[in-house]
Amino acid sequence: MKEFRTLTKDELTEEYNKARGALKEWEAKGLKLDLTRGKPGQAQLDLTTDMLSVISDREDCFSENGLDCRNYGILDGLPETKRLFSELLGIPEQRILVLGNSSLNAMYDTITRAMLFGVAGGNEPWCRQGRIKFICPSPGYDRHFAICQRIGIEMLPVPMTPEGPDMNAVYDIACSDPSVKGIWCVPKYSNPEGITYSDETVEQFAALRPAANDFRIFWDNAYSVHDLTDEPAELADIFTAAEKYGTQDNIFYFASTSKITFPGSGVAIMAASEKNIEQIKPFLATQTIGYDKINQMRHVKYFKNAEGIRAHMKRHAAIIKPKFDIVTSTFERELGGLGIAEWNEPKGGYFISLNLEDGLARRVYRLAMKTGVKLTPAGATYPYGRDPRDRNLRIAPTYPENDELQTAIDILCLCIKRAAAEKYLKNFE
Repeated sequence: MKEFRTLTKDELTEEYNKARGALKEWEAKGLKLDLTRGKPGQAQLDLTTDMLSVISDREDCFSENGLDCRNYGILDGLPETKRLFSELLGIPEQRILVLGNSSLNAMYDTITRAMLFGVAGGNEPWCRQGRIKFICPSPGYDRHFAICQRIGIEMLPVPMTPEGPDMNAVYDIACSDPSVKGIWCVPKYSNPEGITYSDETVEQFAALRPAANDFRIFWDNAYSVHDLTDEPAELADIFTAAEKYGTQDNIFYFASTSKITFPGSGVAIMAASEKNIEQIKPFLATQTIGYDKINQMRHVKYFKNAEGIRAHMKRHAAIIKPKFDIVTSTFERELGGLGIAEWNEPKGGYFISLNLEDGLARRVYRLAMKTGVKLTPAGATYPYGRDPRDRNLRIAPTYPENDELQTAIDILCLCIKRAAAEKYLKNFE
């Protein structure tokens, strides 16, 4: 295939007309295909259906310490649930809080608590310190950015590299400005680029000495066991690294079972240093009379241990790896060698990051929507929805059935070819 930039006007016109005609045909079919969010498909949800029946009588409702899970008590999580997450993530049990079903909710609450009351070792609530800022590696997770925007925290984008965030940029910002209070991180199979932070990057985070004594690293390890291959990426332990530098108080760690069991009724955890946990617990006691301990027990009885979760995630991978292959193989067949798009081939996580020619993402998004293919909005992977090069689209392949996914990606490739032909034809005007 010839690169689009080398095509003649007639060749570009031919490519444009072919793509436009094909899209017209698809548009007439009235399709409704959804690639907007990283939701598990029905086959993945079916994997865990048996969990609904693991608590079947009164005796199943008692914790190992004798607590009746149907009643009040234990705000920070059942001992056996803490142990399950401890085994899975390598975090000491005393550093774990077992919360509700959503790690996003836990992150929102954590920032809101810091705004209203400050953090352990901090001077005063963030809301009394003037304009507050957060570092936002980009492309990144749109819901992280939405939290900041909703609460009024200024976002400072820094670029991602194959090793993780550009740590020179992170250090320059965090170490020079005390109004910078945190950074968002998805350290394993980052959303959307599928990058796992290198050992050196994790070490640099642990060694960070920010200008603000109430700075926090929001370590959202959402895809800790979401591997697609038998050779998963390995992520260094941020707490172990931080112990060497005495910076363990800087870390707020989050994870959940939302894409392991049921997104609507999983279990979320927050992990932090003992000093942070001591500061947070009294607020939990005011905020809630207790999280869903029956659901915590349900997860423990179903999986039994961390190996049970890992075995379960291999079944997930068997379902969703072919979906990722559909996307990347179609991109290679339809777009490879054209010089108008590049994409990652992640070893895990839930997304494929598609980078187009500069200036094409919004146009492609609109063309796809018109044809019945819903994508995450162009720009969503950047703070304030502003992709400076208008090039990134996040592809979420897990929810559609395979045949629907194939159709959606075929249409997306046509949209890209049409938009690229339009761009290059303008050079001949």
